[in-house]
Order: sequence, then C-alpha cells, then structure tokens
Amino acid sequence: MSQSAFAEPRLTQPTPEPVAPCSQAGRVVSEDAYWRLYYLESDIHYEWNDGRLEEKPVSDYETFLVYHWFMGLLGHFLTTRPIATLVALEMGFRLALPTGTVIRRPDFGVVRNDNPQPLLPLDVSYHGIFDLCIEALSDKERDSILRDTVVKKAEYAAGGVPEYYVLHRTPEQQAFFTLTSAGVYRPIDPEDGVIRSRVLPGFKFRVDDLCRRPEHGTLRNDLVYADFVLPGWREAEQLAVTEAQARREAEQLAVTEAQARREAEQLAVTEAQARREAEQLAVTEAQARRQAEQRAQEAEQALARLQAQLADRQPDR
Repeated sequence: MSQSAFAEPRLTQPTPEPVAPCSQAGRVVSEDAYWRLYYLESDIHYEWNDGRLEEKPVSDYETFLVYHWFMGLLGHFLTTRPIATLVALEMGFRLALPTGTVIRRPDFGVVRNDNPQPLLPLDVSYHGIFDLCIEALSDKERDSILRDTVVKKAEYAAGGVPEYYVLHRTPEQQAFFTLTSAGVYRPIDPEDGVIRSRVLPGFKFRVDDLCRRPEHGTLRNDLVYADFVLPGWREAEQLAVTEAQARREAEQLAVTEAQARREAEQLAVTEAQARREAEQLAVTEAQARRQAEQRAQEAEQALARLQAQLADRQPDR
C-alpha cells in the first residue's frame, strides 16, 4: 500500500530532548561580562554580587498572586496619581556600596518623577537608585530567604533605596521598610492594619488584603482605597445615584402636582356647584319674595274690597 499523502514523514534520526540550561551561579565574571553575557542574553536571570553571578530564585504561584495583586493596586494608584513610573521587568540597577558593587534586579521597582535620574523609554537597566524596591520572596531554600530579608535589605539601605517591601503568601514572611535619616531601615508600622507609603504619598493598603486579594473593582467603595482605585467609576456611580434620586424626586413632584391639580379641579367643581346652589337659592328667595308680595297685594286688595262693602252697607247720616 502506498503511503498516504497525509502521513507524517519518517524520521531518520530521533529528535534530541531539550537540554535545560546549566546554572552559572557562583561563577566569577567581570561586570562588563555580566552586562554583555548574562544580563539580557541568559535564559536564567542572574544578579551580580561584586564579581560573582547569583541566580534569582523563582517564587511559588501563590506568592506570585500576591505580587500580581499588589502590582495591580500600585498600577491603579499611579494611574490616578501619576507621580512615579512602575517597572516590573526585573530591570537591574547598580549599587556601589562600601563593601563592593552589586547589580540587583528587584521583581519590580518604582521611580518617582522627581528622582534625579529619570527612567528613559529605551532603558534596559536603570542608571539611578529606585525609590521603592519590591521582592517576591522565594522560600524554597534558606539562602534565598536570607538574600531577600537580610542581604538585599542591607544593600538597598546602604544604596539609599527609600522603601523596600518583601511580599509573600504568608503574613509572617511579609515585610515593609522605610529608610531613616541614619541610613537604616525601620519597619513601617501599620495603622489600623494599613501600611502607608512615605515615598508615594497617598498610597496605602490593608496588610490582610495581600492574602485575601479582593477584586480591584470592589475596592472603589473601600475607604482605604477609594481615593485611587477607579475613582471615575465611583463618581459615575454616585452621579447615577444622584440622577436616579433626582428622577424619583421629579416623579414624586409630578405626582404631587397632578394630585394638586386634581384637588384644584375638584375644588373648582365644588365652588361652581356652590355658586349654582347659591344662584338657585337666590332665584328661590326672589320667587318667594314675589309670591309674598303677590299675596300681600292680594290681601290688601281683598281688604280694600271688604272695606268698600262695609261702607256701602252703612246708612247715610
């Protein structure tokens, strides 16, 4: 039997299985080699720690969801108050520290509009110091936890990053720091469970919401988020409520006016009937007067005849 025209061609050699890239973590490379060979060209994301490559660990999916929810919330804020630029591409930036130079790639960062070093549209790395760095913590290995919670915390503080947040699926592993005038981080204390940013005035979030991750659309009526999450929707809804109330009041006014017109018409009918009754009464009274006058006249005439008859019957004297 001849081979079908739709049959797959016979392979002469087996297809090789893809080979996972081998990690170069710990390898000593120059800074120039890092930028050229490992920053953009590598399939594995590396950071550079004073001459050595460090592989960025991968967070679990639930931690990614926390990260994604928070990034969306921050996006709403910066849309409403465009005072900064959000970068979420693991963009690297260089920190020349007293202990050595490092190149870090935060999971996302924020550059304020008044930062001395603007973020330019074609930049693939940031040439200044981020105003806010956020890391999604990977807790699969102890070294990964220490890198984000201890090493990077110290580096970001020494490099002058004003705020640093660590996100995780559990509240115990979350952390939020602000830089003091002494150049060290102190925790941002929640007020009524709400973290308020100093770097981004007006940006705030409820710590419990990081794990609950409510839909952003529902936050527009939440007092914590109402100032910057979909304020246009809230204003439109309020306008719709106001218009609906105005329509109800107009309809009620129309009902009241219609009722007033009916009452006025009924009053007019009553008054017209009263006038007709008064006119009829006047006619009746006039008729009664005429009849009374007629009877009086007849009585006078009868009396005059009677007196005339009496006068005729008396003898002459």
